[in-house]
This record gives sequence, structure tokens and C-alpha cells, in this order.
Amino acid sequence: MNIDAAGLADGAQYTASPNCDDRPPGTAIELLVIHNISLPPGIFEGTAVSDLFLNRLDPAAHPYFATIAGLRVSAHFFIRRDGTLLQFVPCALRAWHAGQSLWCGRERCNDYSVGIELEGTDELMFSDAQYDRLGALARALHRRYPIIASVGHADIAPGRKTDPGPFFDWPRYRAGLQQPKQ
Repeated sequence: MNIDAAGLADGAQYTASPNCDDRPPGTAIELLVIHNISLPPGIFEGTAVSDLFLNRLDPAAHPYFATIAGLRVSAHFFIRRDGTLLQFVPCALRAWHAGQSLWCGRERCNDYSVGIELEGTDELMFSDAQYDRLGALARALHRRYPIIASVGHADIAPGRKTDPGPFFDWPRYRAGLQQPKQ
């Protein structure tokens, strides 16, 4: 996998989200933020996550949707349970995924991070296909940008966020950052 100069990943299904803007001038991408999401919570598949990121979530389609329909959020990437990779924002732009956040004394993590959403919840393990795709994506991002660290949303918004949750296997993720043997 490769990331081009605009920040698009080859092999990703790209659909542009309006929920993004320019990064501050001269800001390097130094952080990967890993999230989990499912809509409605605990339900996988369907188009609800994409619909949320594209501002077309129908608040009448599920009672939970009415509580989040006004949100204007996005992520750079979304990895489905089967490993399918969707991209909503080029990495060159700032996606709106972290919200109020702080990392190593620096606020506004959206300014200098890439947001990766995994289809899941805090209560379930992630799939092998997700770890495989996440590893390939993270390696490509590390080759393209001066990434310093990978963190969970909970790490940059403690008390406000819990994802990617206790079932995210950080040692497995870190092992996946290593180039697989051919």
C-alpha cells in the first residue's frame, strides 16, 4: 500500500467527506489516532458510518441516529470488519475526528494527526482482517509522514472517549508496523 502526495491510499475506496478543512500551514503529520465506531452501536455493516461522515445520516432510521444526526465529524480512514478500507479525507487535509484533544502537551490533535476508525465497539475484539489492513495502512503512513506515535482516542481525550477500547491489541498492532517478511 502507498499514500500519494495528496494523502490518498491506493486500494482505498475514496468518497470525499465535507467534514474537513486545511491543516495549519507548516504542520507535519506526526500522530495516528485509532478509534472504533459502529452505528447503531454494536451493529456492523450497512452504510450508517459512511452516512455520518458524509452528513447524510437519516435521524429517523434508528432512535440512536437522532442523538447524533447534527454531528459534523469525519475520519481519514474507516476499516470494516472484513478489512475493506474506506477513505473519507485525504491525509493532506484535517479530518474532524479527535475533537477536544491533547497529546504530549499539544492541543488540537486534528491539526497534526490522521484518524483511523475501526468498525467495532469497546466490548468486542477486532478481526484479523482489520489488524492486517491496519498494519499495511500504518506502514504506508509511516513511510509518507514523520509519524512519531500511534495512540487511541482515549489517550488524547481521557474521560471523554474510551476507544479503541480494552479489546484493541496494542502489541499486535505494533508488531504489524514491522514490514512482513516476503
